[in-house]
Amino acid sequence: MAGLKLVVTISGLHGTGKSTYARRIAHEFGLRHASAGELFRQICSERGITVEALTREAGERSDLDRLIDDRTKAEARKRSVVIDGLLAGWMVGDLADIKIYLRAPDRIRIERVARRDRLPFEEARRATLSREDAERRRFRRFYSIGLDDLSIYDLMLNTNLLPLESNLDIIKQFIQAYADRKRAGSQNF
Repeated sequence: MAGLKLVVTISGLHGTGKSTYARRIAHEFGLRHASAGELFRQICSERGITVEALTREAGERSDLDRLIDDRTKAEARKRSVVIDGLLAGWMVGDLADIKIYLRAPDRIRIERVARRDRLPFEEARRATLSREDAERRRFRRFYSIGLDDLSIYDLMLNTNLLPLESNLDIIKQFIQAYADRKRAGSQNF
């Protein structure tokens, strides 16, 4: 499966598994992995502030998002990459070969965020929902993008329905079928 020049985006709300799935898919297909969320958290760490604080700051100025967006687009232009991020599918646009959207029930997402960030459930719930509300407003204001508009995605998957490995199998089969078809020179590409 190595040698694919695909650009795959994996989007979804916080706690849906974007980075977990992106890392595994990148490894499986010999692609690079780039994460908008990891870059956002890196900026927080460098500035010594919380994700919530940077989210508030980003709501007032678009240059923080633009920095992440520019990096995301630059990674896509290099090809052979899986990019995960809340807006990855939107930001990469036509540079993406496949756009995947992951979802999960709020309770499950928040439990995952709580484990990842080592927070009590209620604190993770408050922070996650507050952040998502701020992001919805910010993305609407700066980009005219509604996070509920899923029309751009090629594959949508509820990561809570099946175990991780089963979900990965579905995604891998989808990507492999696309890659095989593209290699064969299908007229639909």
